[in-house]
Amino acid sequence: MFQKHNDRPFLIAGPCSAETEAQVLQIAHDLKDLSVQHPGQAIDLYRAGVWKPRTRPGAFEGNGAQALPWLRRVKEETGLRTTIEVANANQVYEALKFGIDVLWIGARTTVNPFSVQEIADALKGVNVPVLVKNPVNPDLDLWIGAIERIGNAGITQLGAIHRGFSTYAKSKFRNAPYWEIPIELRRRMPEIPLICDNSHICGNRVDLLEIAQQALDLNYDGLMTEVHHTPDAAWSDAKQQITPLVYYELCQKLVLRRETTDNVSFLEHIENLRHKIDEVDLEMMNLLARRMRLAEDIGRYKKRNNIAILQTARWNEILEKAYQQGRERGLNDPFVEKFLTAVHQESIAHQTKIMQEENNPAKV
Repeated sequence: MFQKHNDRPFLIAGPCSAETEAQVLQIAHDLKDLSVQHPGQAIDLYRAGVWKPRTRPGAFEGNGAQALPWLRRVKEETGLRTTIEVANANQVYEALKFGIDVLWIGARTTVNPFSVQEIADALKGVNVPVLVKNPVNPDLDLWIGAIERIGNAGITQLGAIHRGFSTYAKSKFRNAPYWEIPIELRRRMPEIPLICDNSHICGNRVDLLEIAQQALDLNYDGLMTEVHHTPDAAWSDAKQQITPLVYYELCQKLVLRRETTDNVSFLEHIENLRHKIDEVDLEMMNLLARRMRLAEDIGRYKKRNNIAILQTARWNEILEKAYQQGRERGLNDPFVEKFLTAVHQESIAHQTKIMQEENNPAKV
């Protein structure tokens, strides 16, 4: 259900929160009217937050079940299918009672397997489409586990939403994308459609197009974007919402990439380049193996001289030198640090094994 169309991604749009009946209906009608004028950007699902789990009490936490009839009116008056977030069994029952077409499980719920299982139990025997957002923390197994729990309940139309991850590191984003996590999700579960929630990744309006396009460049199936008729006056997440008109202008700028082509010249050329990459990868593997053998030699020498494995000053020296060398070769500091940290940890593991074997000769 959530796969991209031939000429555009699967589009989900609507306000962060269902604030009033008039607000919900106006935004829906605005989106519908613009979709008539621009069929290439017609939205597939109208989203609105009914129950809003907030970080701290006192913020607007949604109108709850009283907002569900408003969404039923959206469907009746515009023909748009609707989707909302649910966090427990009672919310599932209420949503289905009012004909909500698609449910999604939010990041704060995905992080708790007990809550996800409660929702899964409530969904047994009901084949409603379900989208599962990534957990707040960057834990791929939690994300996959939530998807599996919903699938085990008999839900056959499943999708995943990438909305970014909380981090203490400074970033221009509200939630760090950590693209490597949804990429790995796609590798492990290639059958699951992948939607990018660019609003919650960005936390601002300025970067929405950049993140949306990057998601499409990574072969995502769709986008979820928060749209409000008066964003600055929104009751929640005002900074990341845009007007319906701006939303459609954004959609018009998007470039949808094809996954492959039957162009023989392209296929031959890219296959040649990939072969060269394979050769470089093999060369790197050989070099890494050689490096680990040297690390083992260092481990033996440290053991004989009663020297600790971890040498913080040496590690800092390696990193600082690598940053400079990386910059000279077009590599950014975060990549250099991540790569060398993995290599360093593997070197420590090899040295630790050497130490333990020499401490326990019977195991050798």
